[in-house]
Amino acid sequence: MSNKNIVLTGDRPTGCLHLGHYVGSLKSRVELQNSNNDCYIMIADIQALSDNFDNPEKVKLNVVEVCKDYISVGIDPEKCTIFIQSLIPALTEITMYYMNLVSVSRLERNPTVKAELQQKKFADSVTAGFLCYPVSQAADITAFKATTVPVGEDQLPLIELTNEIVRRFNRIYHTDILKETDARLSNVQRLVGIDGKAKASKSLNNAIFMNDDKETLKNKVYSMYTDPKHLKVSDPGQVEGNVVFTYLDAFHNNKEEVEDLKNKYRKGGLGDTTIKSLLNQTLQDMLAPIREKRAEISHEYIMDILQTGSKKANIIANETLQQVRDAIGIVYY
Repeated sequence: MSNKNIVLTGDRPTGCLHLGHYVGSLKSRVELQNSNNDCYIMIADIQALSDNFDNPEKVKLNVVEVCKDYISVGIDPEKCTIFIQSLIPALTEITMYYMNLVSVSRLERNPTVKAELQQKKFADSVTAGFLCYPVSQAADITAFKATTVPVGEDQLPLIELTNEIVRRFNRIYHTDILKETDARLSNVQRLVGIDGKAKASKSLNNAIFMNDDKETLKNKVYSMYTDPKHLKVSDPGQVEGNVVFTYLDAFHNNKEEVEDLKNKYRKGGLGDTTIKSLLNQTLQDMLAPIREKRAEISHEYIMDILQTGSKKANIIANETLQQVRDAIGIVYY
């Protein structure tokens, strides 16, 4: 194994990626690949099926789309190993071993899972597969001996659970083969949706996608939630909770200009159209080269990346699986 820092990240292929993904993890991945790191990026199709089992075609089609998003933002397959979760059988077997180390009540107490259950309105209809997806994530992280996992703040409980599993496995089986991992938080912890009601999300359809065309992007920006009491340009406006300013903070490079606009908005005399126009231009300038690059990427090129990456990932995961089997003692030769 390499002495480099090992990074594992991934996404569920349930749709194209959006600006929340960009500030939450994609920018960080580009930075990490250009430093002294071994980077593994997993397209988590098995986990996506945990709540899309009745629509597998959606998951399959979006595997390619998500990989296109990766390449278009600057992720380099020569520097990162990009692979498909279902093509790594060792991950499923490791997941099964870990499930014996976690109680159902512990999974139900996980704040991230509880929030998702409420959002998806599962109530008592939650499947075992969805409830146990954090265990699958623990298998993914430990299979590659990841030392760093870039996540949003809402994902920290999943990292905590992974480290609990690592400690319990090592204690029960008297080994040290599994290593705890560290979370790497982005500067923008959580990007709110354009409606201002929740975080940007594919499932809630309140996000700006990186492959949105110019007109779609403009329409989404001009529909953004601002301050409902800011009815006239002369009215003092609320900056806190104003989605346009949240996005300007995240994406506009001139921070002094944004602070100046905030002060003017608070005093009155600055209209919503002005700040939305600035945000639209900011995002158009940022996304134009990403859209152009994405349009040039062929299906064949993506499939070659995924097949090559999955072969490499298989070798690493199988090595860890053998160590896990040896530690448990289920070796029959």
